[in-house]
Amino acid sequence: MQSWWLDAVCDSWDVAMTFKGDQVTGVWPYVNEEKLSVAFRRNPRLTPYMGPWVFYPPDIKEVNKDSYEHDVIEQLFSQLPEGDVWNLSQYPGLKQAGLFRHYGLKIQVQQTFLINLDKDEEELFHQFKEPLRRNIKACDKEIIISSEPGCLADLYEFQKTTLFKKRVTQAYNFSELQKLQKPCLKHNAGELFVARQDGVIQAVIWNVWDANTSYYFMGAKNPAIDNYKAMSGLLWHAIKEAKKRGNKFFDLEGSMDPGVERFFRNFGGRRELYLILRKDRHWLWLLKRYFKK
Repeated sequence: MQSWWLDAVCDSWDVAMTFKGDQVTGVWPYVNEEKLSVAFRRNPRLTPYMGPWVFYPPDIKEVNKDSYEHDVIEQLFSQLPEGDVWNLSQYPGLKQAGLFRHYGLKIQVQQTFLINLDKDEEELFHQFKEPLRRNIKACDKEIIISSEPGCLADLYEFQKTTLFKKRVTQAYNFSELQKLQKPCLKHNAGELFVARQDGVIQAVIWNVWDANTSYYFMGAKNPAIDNYKAMSGLLWHAIKEAKKRGNKFFDLEGSMDPGVERFFRNFGGRRELYLILRKDRHWLWLLKRYFKK
């Protein structure tokens, strides 16, 4: 939701805002995107979550929070420009599905895993499943982890090779990653953590954060090396750094892929669902989808 992030990932954006007196009660940034007369409301690339955010009064009672959230989001929604095609991922924990359905949007769900960082390091480590703990201990003995912002190209190439083997097209190019990395470093909101063994890169992850939450943004292992310990060690390193930084949660930005989900479950985080708002009503877009089948 930071303006510098939105500037880096899209060409044009705006924001709906609601107020009570001079206090901001809610914001909803959105991208101005139109192609062939089709207006889109969707997440820009490299932005997993995008939607409304509600600021609750400090003295609000728990029983009143849902109604307050509903009213603020309804006001925000009324300010949004029309959109022919929606594919918008909300933030985890937002549950106003009935409101969005009322406005003609279809609801899908995805999942992530949130690790609460209010425990000490030893407690966090012991909530991991035993195979993960063994991998991390082995990683500590064999692998050196450091912050290396210059390894962005390695991360990109590792991802590209892995996706090519799965016959999946990469959703972004290297220049887009560079454009986003620069403001992340400038605003102290992201790092590349690199695992090396005998000087050879085993895996790379990109960790980003805000004041509240640290996110596993993306990562990849070296496809030429059969070493799965490095990714476990890198994530544990990022979790420890998030705790030192004062973040409250570590978001694994979970996947519906069974293999990835199984790996993330090993960290003992809380499974959290988030909503995807969908709408496909423009004939050009429907025609495109039909011929893609």
